[in-house]
Amino acid sequence: MKSIVKNTTLFLVFTAITLNGFAQEIKQDSTKVEALSEVLLSSTRVKDKSPFAFTNITKEEIESTNLGQDLPILLDQLPSVVTTSDAGAGVGYTGIRVRGSDATRVNVTINGIPYNDSESQGTFWVNMPDFVSSVEDIQLQRGVGTSTNGSGAFGASLNLKTLNPSNKGYASITNTVGSYGTSKHNVSFGSGINNNFYAEGRLSKIKSDGYIDRASSDLSSYYAEAGFINDNTSIKAIVFGGKEITYQSWYGTPEAVVNNDREGIQAFIDRNFPSDTEAENLLNSGRTYNFYTYDNEVDNYEQTHYQLHLSHQFNTNLSGSLSGNFTKGDGFFEQYKDGEKLGDYFPNSANASDEGDVIRRRWLDNNFTAIVYSLNYKKEKLNLYLGGGFNTYKGDHFGEVIWDSFATAIPIRDQYYFSVGKKTDFSTYVKAEYDLSSNLFAFVDLQYRTVDYESVGTSSDLVDINVKQDYGFFNPKFGLTYNINNHSSIYGSFAVANREPNRDDLTKNPITPKAERLNDFEFGYKLKDANYYANANLYYMSYKDQLVLTGDLDDVGDPIRQNVDKSFRAGIELQAGYKFSNKLRIDANATFSQNQIEDFDYIVYDTQYDADTFSTVSYEPVVTNFKDTDISFSPSVIAGGTLTYSPVKNLNLGFVTKYVGKQFLDNTSSDSKSIPSYLVNNINASYKINPKWIKEIAFNLLVNNIFNKEYVSNGYTYSYFYRPENSGDAAVTENFYYPQAKTNFLLGMTLKF
Repeated sequence: MKSIVKNTTLFLVFTAITLNGFAQEIKQDSTKVEALSEVLLSSTRVKDKSPFAFTNITKEEIESTNLGQDLPILLDQLPSVVTTSDAGAGVGYTGIRVRGSDATRVNVTINGIPYNDSESQGTFWVNMPDFVSSVEDIQLQRGVGTSTNGSGAFGASLNLKTLNPSNKGYASITNTVGSYGTSKHNVSFGSGINNNFYAEGRLSKIKSDGYIDRASSDLSSYYAEAGFINDNTSIKAIVFGGKEITYQSWYGTPEAVVNNDREGIQAFIDRNFPSDTEAENLLNSGRTYNFYTYDNEVDNYEQTHYQLHLSHQFNTNLSGSLSGNFTKGDGFFEQYKDGEKLGDYFPNSANASDEGDVIRRRWLDNNFTAIVYSLNYKKEKLNLYLGGGFNTYKGDHFGEVIWDSFATAIPIRDQYYFSVGKKTDFSTYVKAEYDLSSNLFAFVDLQYRTVDYESVGTSSDLVDINVKQDYGFFNPKFGLTYNINNHSSIYGSFAVANREPNRDDLTKNPITPKAERLNDFEFGYKLKDANYYANANLYYMSYKDQLVLTGDLDDVGDPIRQNVDKSFRAGIELQAGYKFSNKLRIDANATFSQNQIEDFDYIVYDTQYDADTFSTVSYEPVVTNFKDTDISFSPSVIAGGTLTYSPVKNLNLGFVTKYVGKQFLDNTSSDSKSIPSYLVNNINASYKINPKWIKEIAFNLLVNNIFNKEYVSNGYTYSYFYRPENSGDAAVTENFYYPQAKTNFLLGMTLKF
């Protein structure tokens, strides 16, 4: 943190000088600045006439709601999007699903650099709090979309571009307060472009107690950029990162507690043999229940990204970019565990059967290096791209006991397990866009990607890991767009995506999982005029060996998956908007879909325990076959809408509504294992004033869930055989949910200089 403070001081002095009138006249044309900035991302983004379904979001569009909540929550109104928050209030660990596909299927890039975790393939926005404040715009492509860098897009790709350099110097301060002790404090500054050089930066601090008990977040982040830009060349160096300390809330809330079912709560207590303290916690906490009570049951992780980007316009027809990235991450989550056996940590100990309590930390220390490039040749009717990237990853996974109550002394902080994961990823693609005629546009995209993954060592369960897998994927994409007239067009595309299993699939699944394949067919219609727009997109996504969520979680809250032979997602996405006047407009979207698995085996393990030690003696799989069932976490209806009213200049009022249909927790289409549909309404208001002594003062208010709806947006389930004395055998299912906050607010004020 000391080095960050020192750098900040330098930037602040530089900015202060600029704002005091020592800046020179800007010689660069702002259009040229924008054009060079676009060179970085032109090969991985799609344009208006591209034959894919996508949405662009500018920084202005989310400015009024960017009050501290994570990025997924800010994207909640996009078509086919469902979001959730473990802590219930949008700060901390949050998730996003697109067309029913979770975050491990959503490819994320920042300035073209892959951001998804190489091993889990997930994206953890808690590691980059308030990053949206440093983003110029975002593009969400639904479906396979165009070729990108990093892991394959199986539901969507999310492409973020950081801020364009400002022509003039600026500074801004934002302060937000809200429900559940939520606060955000942010300072941003920039020098403007002076003699072709510029510098920008941001510091942010976010805190929240969370809606769920003890689900607190203490988040800090920073962003610094310095660069050079002239008519033909842009060089920028960027450093950004975040530090998060988040109290664990991934366990969820038992169904009986959510429903305030006292008999069900008591039955849950009887089945799960919790301690008296846990039982009291269950009975008294209500829907904000958190299983964890140890005061430092936290996730503590820090991540720093270093990026260097070079963009150059060689001549009128040829431009290119080359980018490098290094990401350093390290941290742990801390757990208190009671009633453990010494042999669970040190199996070779002479007193392995000793029981005691422990406090342990599970660590991840990882490095990620990436190089991406693109060349763009454009002449008359042809637009040709050549691009790709190479990245390497190394992650050390290890655990240590930092306290224990065993009678036998053990070395404190000794590693009780260690494994290393290594991954290399290479991809190259060629894309061609060609105007076949004044009305007909053709798109071809051919990508080849190779992946090598290796992991050796011991898992946290002290099971030997020895994984080495190599994959090679060919991902072709084709499409056509036909302009009916100046206001409307139709398009169609076919795209193939392949992707490898993640680390948990390979190390925890008793059967080596297969790679997945997706054939994505899209057909759409677009209509746009000065005062209205309408889009309709049909899609059919056919999967081979899709890894679907079983609904269960492992011992650290990660979802468990299994291959299914054949499955599909099919639906229609509708968008429309109408501007009644300069004061009133409406925007709405809806997705209607069918998401099904043709055939799969549902497995419940019949586990036999030793009555004295409660250790596993044997287990047998009980298999039930299901056909034509719904894919888990894939609602058949998703809809949203925003009504915006501007009664006077600089005042905007918005009414926002979101409906999500029923979601199944697993793939059996069982109503008893589902998330009920929900309808949530929010309001937001923004007001700006421009006094003479300051550029702007902006006030933003966000009131979420204005009708105080009790709802859950995520969950998990697992089943087992329960055998209480003298009552025979019975299969039991436990459902857990993530309740979301009732009526809550965030109020922010921004000063712009």
